[in-house]
Amino acid sequence: APPRAEKMAAATGRAAGAAPVGYTALAVKFAERQRSPHCLLVKEHQVREGADTAHPPRRTLFVLNVPPYCGPDSLSRLFSRCGHVQFVDICDKPGPGEKKDKSTSKFFNHKTVKGFRVAYVVFRKPAGVQAAKSLSQEGPLLISTESHPVKTGISKWIASYEASIVDPKELKAEVDAYMQDYDKKVAEEEAKAAKEEGVPDEEGWVKVTRKGRKPGLPRTEAANLRVLEKEKQKKARKELLNFYAWQHRETKREHIAQLRKKFEEDKQRIALMRAQRKFRPY
Repeated sequence: APPRAEKMAAATGRAAGAAPVGYTALAVKFAERQRSPHCLLVKEHQVREGADTAHPPRRTLFVLNVPPYCGPDSLSRLFSRCGHVQFVDICDKPGPGEKKDKSTSKFFNHKTVKGFRVAYVVFRKPAGVQAAKSLSQEGPLLISTESHPVKTGISKWIASYEASIVDPKELKAEVDAYMQDYDKKVAEEEAKAAKEEGVPDEEGWVKVTRKGRKPGLPRTEAANLRVLEKEKQKKARKELLNFYAWQHRETKREHIAQLRKKFEEDKQRIALMRAQRKFRPY
């Protein structure tokens, strides 16, 4: 779990605008025309060893009060003057990160940015963290510049809409690459299982699998429905009906009431049938 001080700082730093104990306030401006600067609260990311595998200690700068318009590219460009930035990880709240094996799909991982967030800026060398903290002595840093403008308003909406349109060729290429990796992984697992089949382990045990001359066939949808229906009937039989004496009395009383109601309905039906059979010449 993250340190409690980071959670408290996330609440107090946003509300009051002052730097809590252990944090350094960096003044940033969205653009040159902006009058009032915005404060980023930064400090060296310190956790116990092994608690955070994605953000290495001494090389990670923890940043609070990150505005929604400030993305990973903007933070990386903002702190690149302090040293080489390996990557920037922006999260909704402080927490331990895990190493990611591969980047997720760009077609199915769209997330709407809401509110202020926190960021972890990982440098190549520890000196980058100390240099970033010393930026407080300089003037306000610009997030959006002429060479690297940050899109807002109509231009941002247009870019977001264009990014949401899926290119069929790129999507097909990504799906084909994923299926090739999946088939390769399945083939490697089958080859490994075939190689280890019948071979005893260190204790002399042999692993027995269901694979044989008649391997199990995958269930169809109708077969799955039949299995679910059988499970439902089996569960219904196990339920205890009329377990208590008052439940038994209520059941008998309801049954007698239903029989009396049905008897009265039958009497009325028979009387009606007899009346219909009566001879009426006129």
